[in-house]
Amino acid sequence: MKRRQFNRHLIDLAAATASVSLLSQCSGETPRKNARYDTASPRTGGQPIAIASTEGLLALSLTATSQTQTIAGKPLNLLAYNGQVPGPVLEVRTGDVVRLTLVNHLSSPTNLHYHGLHISPEVDDVFREVAAGERYTYEFQIPKTHPAVTGWYHPHYHLQVASQVFDGLAGPLIVRGALDDIPEIRQAAEALLVLKDFEPKLQGGSQNLSTLAKRWGREGRLLTANGQQNPMVKLPHNGLLRLRLINASASGVYQLRLPDHPWFLIATDRGAIAEPIELETLLLSPGERAELLIPGSREPGNYEIVSVPYDRGLSEMIESMGEAARQMPGIVLPKHATIATLQYQPSDRKAPLLLPQQLIPVEPLPEPEIHREFVLDHGIDRSAGSTGFTINGQSFVMGRVNTHVRLNQVEDWHIINRASMAHPFHLHTNRFQVIERNGQPEPFRAWKDTVAIGSYESVTLRIKFEDFAGQTVYHCHILDHEDQGMMGIVDIQT
Repeated sequence: MKRRQFNRHLIDLAAATASVSLLSQCSGETPRKNARYDTASPRTGGQPIAIASTEGLLALSLTATSQTQTIAGKPLNLLAYNGQVPGPVLEVRTGDVVRLTLVNHLSSPTNLHYHGLHISPEVDDVFREVAAGERYTYEFQIPKTHPAVTGWYHPHYHLQVASQVFDGLAGPLIVRGALDDIPEIRQAAEALLVLKDFEPKLQGGSQNLSTLAKRWGREGRLLTANGQQNPMVKLPHNGLLRLRLINASASGVYQLRLPDHPWFLIATDRGAIAEPIELETLLLSPGERAELLIPGSREPGNYEIVSVPYDRGLSEMIESMGEAARQMPGIVLPKHATIATLQYQPSDRKAPLLLPQQLIPVEPLPEPEIHREFVLDHGIDRSAGSTGFTINGQSFVMGRVNTHVRLNQVEDWHIINRASMAHPFHLHTNRFQVIERNGQPEPFRAWKDTVAIGSYESVTLRIKFEDFAGQTVYHCHILDHEDQGMMGIVDIQT
């Protein structure tokens, strides 16, 4: 196993605290409990209840509503799926069929994006509008070759994405597959943490959102995991814990550490890596996910997962503007916070469970046929006559295709951030491998769909456009930046 400082990279996972009664009342579905997450008291220990597929089918309704939720003891006006923030965990296996009806009880249009799934853009259709008061049924099959992943679902209706996600619309989506069949993984306990910030002064509407906060990317002062502050996560003594993490924040970045305790990366956004890698720091930009194995090999006790300050850019400028700027709702300067606490649990196991030596090989993609450059910035888009966030000098225009690619073609995309703030980059439908960062090769191969790019950094992504033709998007996953134009349409042609 290798030891790495996992800075400037990766991941986000999701988890949802789900109540059986709420699921039954709000969705009309009977929850199928999953052995990994079933508990009659989801708030105890912060773990969610999963709705799992049965006999190859996951059929359910998700109802988006506006309601008051109690988060960390504070009543907040939020948006919820099936009465829950985060929404219910959806769990499937490769080859399963998903039939999901989205019911929109909001006052504005919405839709769904299946972040982390390799499915057709005709199904994962971010251009679709589900109007207020309407419903739409998504139906698709998880490919039999799909890797085991931790994904999530959230709205992607342009100009409403940041506000709807910030106000609570997001939930975890787990695909089980080959990684789950590795003996050591199969023996591990599981926990899931959806990382999400809230701001009591903003929740339930953006009327108090300043121009500065919108440009920065709105954040909240209340940091939660599964809708709770510092939940307890059980770690069996001499056992293994498989911890899934999802950054479901609209803008916030988590720079995570587990002081005085080892933890090992086993999977990134789009699946397993080749072997466990011990981490010191795990950086999760919005939209990123990670899976870790944590051995219960230390002195029994409590160990805190902490987020240490990470500057997305402009912190010095905001500091210089004085107290008024620092107190604006949606403006949060980097800070230290405890995200969750690992709590050792007694076990009959006399000898520790060992980590797997091998996981799933990550084969290198072939050399690229095409090289492209994408410059992330903010300024004037002369073609559209507007000012905003841009990719290659253009802000997003609905219906305008920015990039044409061929199915099964391998391309290198060189992403250059010329802005003074971070711009994590997300590609829909297809996965990629990060080849270089700032001209230096990546320390190991991994499958990604979202990558952190700090201010004035650059990365090179290698992509094979596989299986599905159609139009989809790439964008900054600071969702206010996406809504303000930092997005493009890619047309995958046969």
